[in-house]
Amino acid sequence: MKEIYDMTILVVDDNKELLQMIQNILLQAGFRNILTASSCQQARQIFARQPLDGAILDIMLPDGDGFSLLQELHSCRDIPVLFLSAKDQDADRLQGLGLGADDYITKPFLPRELILRLTAILRRTYRSVLPQAQESDTTQLGDTIIHWGSGIVTTPEGQQTLTAKEFALLKKLWENRGNIVTIDSLCQAVWHDDAFGYENTLMVHIRRLREKIEPEPSRPRYLLTVRGLGYKLVRKGQP
Repeated sequence: MKEIYDMTILVVDDNKELLQMIQNILLQAGFRNILTASSCQQARQIFARQPLDGAILDIMLPDGDGFSLLQELHSCRDIPVLFLSAKDQDADRLQGLGLGADDYITKPFLPRELILRLTAILRRTYRSVLPQAQESDTTQLGDTIIHWGSGIVTTPEGQQTLTAKEFALLKKLWENRGNIVTIDSLCQAVWHDDAFGYENTLMVHIRRLREKIEPEPSRPRYLLTVRGLGYKLVRKGQP
């Protein structure tokens, strides 16, 4: 049975340094078959001769754009596509998703977030042919299931993917579930040596995390605020 890291991924970006960096990120994460192109023409030559399992596309390219390239790709094979672009306007995001892209990440990005988003769309697309994740790789909070391997949160309403910062926060809280995790500790887990001054930003990420894991984010049941100290993720059955 084919594994996710055996899949062939095409990365298209006209910035040669960024292209190399993305390739290195994917290789370090375990992906073994990474193809690169710096123009639409090079990308066309690759997917004309090479079966692909997924693609990461920039929007602004020297001889065209990623939107047109996506349509050409899908005319050959309906593979999952992730846009990675400096264009962060809602119109561009909606256009990409409306054309059939599976996800859209803006630059600059965190390597962990790229890997989480890519593996999430690959697992969704190739669920029937990929080995199933082990049960120990999931956590359940009521009706919410957290898939640690892919960074996906499943609720009765559907699925969402955790960002890299949300993933780091939730992992830290889960490792210390039932206990208070201080604001400083959470900032350190996400921003490492540059944790000072991120308290307000932390509150924003906590709010977004609650929107993904709580049935009623404004009345949290699992991720609780301990005023003046930090936050805690409740154990099962704990008030």
